[in-house]
Amino acid sequence: MKDVPLLQTPRFILRPLQREDCAALFPTFADKQQNLYMSRAEFTSETELWDWLADPDWTGRTWIAEDQNGEVVGRFVAVPAHEKGIEEIGYVTVMHRQGEGIAHECMGALVAHLFDTEGMRKLTAEVDVDNAPSVRLLERLGFTREAHLREHETTHIGVRDLYLYGKLARS
Repeated sequence: MKDVPLLQTPRFILRPLQREDCAALFPTFADKQQNLYMSRAEFTSETELWDWLADPDWTGRTWIAEDQNGEVVGRFVAVPAHEKGIEEIGYVTVMHRQGEGIAHECMGALVAHLFDTEGMRKLTAEVDVDNAPSVRLLERLGFTREAHLREHETTHIGVRDLYLYGKLARS
């Protein structure tokens, strides 16, 4: 099992993924609009989603955020990059809770943990250039746009440009 320590924010607990979380995440991951900027199309079943979330060959770690009532509100990930000390981050807030500052609060806690506790020197994120909410979140978290990767990825909606964002521990 990959090390996924518990993290806490004023409103949320971030904990390891559990099979039961799939039911709470599925409506968001099954929605065409919510998956517009993912590398794949929306999911068609909870089983398909679970197989993707729990893929034993995936090298990343997942934190599930839940509120004080135990409701799952998002998924936050960290994936080892091309060398030790660098990880790529990602996030999804469940669609009926978007706009509440969940991603900002939970990613802030995860970023702090990765830098302060795990000693990462750099965090990165790739985001579709048209995904304005994600761009705003990264910039609010202090990430810097480092590159515009033109025609970088082919997804279910075609060939896409991506922005590469980075944040150094010393910044």
